[in-house]
This record gives sequence, C-alpha cells and structure tokens, in this order.
Amino acid sequence: MNATTVDPGTLNRGNADVRLARAALTRLMEPSDLAGLALISVAGPVDALALIRSGAESSAVLEQEMTAVLAETGAGRWPGLADALGRWRPRLADLAPERDLAVVERYGGGLLIPEDPAWPPALADLQLAEPIALWMRGRVLHLPEQRRCIALVGSRDSTSYGANATGEMAAALVQRGYTVVSGGAYGIDASAHRGALAAARQDPSYWGSVPQGRTGAGSGAGGVAQPPTLAVMAGGVDRFYPSGNEELLRTVTEQGAIVAEVPPGTNPTRYRFLQRNRLIAALCEVTVVVEARWRSGALNTAHHAAGLSRSVGAVPGSVYSANSAGCHRLLREGAAVCVTDAADIAELAGEAGSNLVPEQRGAPALHDGLGVEDLLLLDALPLHSATSVDKLSVVAGLGTASVLAGLGRLELLGLARRLDTGWKRGG
Repeated sequence: MNATTVDPGTLNRGNADVRLARAALTRLMEPSDLAGLALISVAGPVDALALIRSGAESSAVLEQEMTAVLAETGAGRWPGLADALGRWRPRLADLAPERDLAVVERYGGGLLIPEDPAWPPALADLQLAEPIALWMRGRVLHLPEQRRCIALVGSRDSTSYGANATGEMAAALVQRGYTVVSGGAYGIDASAHRGALAAARQDPSYWGSVPQGRTGAGSGAGGVAQPPTLAVMAGGVDRFYPSGNEELLRTVTEQGAIVAEVPPGTNPTRYRFLQRNRLIAALCEVTVVVEARWRSGALNTAHHAAGLSRSVGAVPGSVYSANSAGCHRLLREGAAVCVTDAADIAELAGEAGSNLVPEQRGAPALHDGLGVEDLLLLDALPLHSATSVDKLSVVAGLGTASVLAGLGRLELLGLARRLDTGWKRGG
C-alpha cells in the first residue's frame, strides 16, 4: 500500500489557535447548530470558545449581533445566548481538543478548517450551516472540486438490481475521472463505494500518471491525487459505522477518504445522519438516487441538493418495486432527471442549477414533527437502560430546563418513558 498522498500533519499545522478552537467547538456544538455558528461568525472561533469556557453571562451586544446574523438566514426568533450557553457548557467536562487532534492524526488523518486553502468552496453554499470544521482520515486528505464529485445514494435494503446498477455506474464514473461520494451505509451506499474502489483497483495507472481522456483522475490539480471515493460519516472517523461495513470502510480509507464534521469518538444519531446528508449534497455537482422507498433518507439528500441548486438524478426501477417508489416520486414531481448510466450522469454534471426543492408528501413518521432540541433529546435517550436528566443534558448538548421540557413533550408522544431509575426511549 502506498503512503498517504497528502501528509496528514499538514492539516494540523498553521492557524494553531484557530484550529484548536474549531476542534473544540465541534465537540461542544451539534452539526448545524445555528446559534453556535452565528456566535462563531460574530466573535470568531477563538473568542467563541473563550466565552463558553469563561462561565460569563451572555452579552447583550453580542446577542444582538447574533440575532442579526440569524435573521439574515431566516432562522427567526431564538431563545437567546444564555440558553445556548446552557446547552454547550455541560459538554466542557469532556473537552480535550488536543487529544482529539492526536487521535485523528494517529489514524493518519487531520482536521480541515475554513481557514485552510484546501477548504472546499462548495461548502459556502450552505451559508450559516457551513461546517465548523471537517475531520478527515484516509489516503487522500484532500476534497476534490465540486465539479468532479458525484453522489450516489439510496436505500439500505437495496435489491440486486439496485446494487448492480450502482456498482456499474460508480465504476464508470471513476473511469471518467469523478470521485464517487456516499454515506458508508449498507445497501446502495456500500455498492457505490465498492464499485468505485473496484474501478481504481483494476486500473494500474490510477495512482500514476493521468490516463488519456480521464481528466482529474490519478492526480488532480497541484499533483494532489483525486480519491476514487469518499464516505461522509455521521459519527467519528476513528470508528467504522455500521460495523458490518468495517472492512469496506477500512478499504475506503486506504484508497480514498472518510470525512465527518463531528470529532473522534462521536456516535452517529438520527439527527447527525440528517445533517450529514447536507454535506454529501453540498460537496457534489450531482446527486443521484439509485433506489429509494417512498420515505427514504436518500430523498433527504436529494432535497438538500435541489435546495443548493445542484442537479439531481434518479434511476427508474420496476413499477412493482417499493424500493424504487421514492425515485419515481422524484421523477414525477420534476425534482430529478431520469438517468440510467454514467454517461447520463456525466451529461447532467454540466447542467447544474435547474432543480427546485420538491414538495414533501406522504404520511409523516411520528418523529418527523419534532423540533431540533426534541430530536437531539430523542437520539440521546437509551433504548434499554434508564438514564438521568444530567446525563441526557451532556449527551444531547441541552440545558437542564430544555431536557425536562423536552422529556415532557416526548412522554406525551409516547417517545420517552419515565422509570423509577430515570428515563429511556418509549414506543
């Protein structure tokens, strides 16, 4: 196996104070915590971390500036800085950014921050929801240009038709010089990574000079190699999730890279999966849904892509297959273009920007109507053993008052259950 193409230490040098602060903030704040991102926008990462650590009360001037930033994004009213500080400060006890940086570097990775020249410009389209930082691990610690990235996503319970179609398209896209991006999950995601890896493995020149007619493959701009595939994770890059894909994800790190906006040791949760989807969409020129049920997480990725003016493709399936109902829904609503092979996808990659966010239909799941805080709390509740309010405050990143109020709401919905020893998941 060749050595890491980009020295991981280069991601941990320069902007030392800012890098350390951003590493710390990724542990204190959940992905897309708009209040936290507004604080960083107004005060900068170093001063934002200092304020949280200080124990000081909220600043009226700072809160006004944050309110203005949030208003520009259409976030509307928010509980205020004091409430946000109450959510972040319970996690200070677990804060050790030097340790987190050392852990990821030990795995051959590093932390990419917006102040780095290699930070992907495509993420700016997320506006305030742009990640605080990206933790990376792999052979190529470099994110290719948006125009060279294609997302292939779909159901975890894929059919043989979906798996075969995905594998063939992924391999052909890599041969055309694209990086295949997916989420490392079972089903379509796994088939996308396997197809991309197989194409690179079968081409002895992939890691050498650029073959004729394959722009961007092998070595990209500046001599930096373009990975055949990237896995964007909902948990820390130090652990491979799901465990059944451990061997596959290990191979992804050996030939490509895995990326996450949460620090090492972080468990994936439903909320983090949903936020992960926006990164997949933002990093890619085109998002293709290969197989998806009527209510599939892959549709969430497609909606993010459309909202970012990225092109969306959908692979048609049998009218008798529930696994293709979501794809047919996208096609019927005009939210996606019909694609059947890599040539269709490559053509679509030159036509970005024509899609609109589709209207969401279908019977909602019970948790779909939950606010962000209740969703974070639901993810923190254990399935089997009971836990305390204080522990939930730390795990969910919420203040005690918010936890108590949220538990009351979840209990009414049957999603939380009160026991003599504490609280657990209901339902």
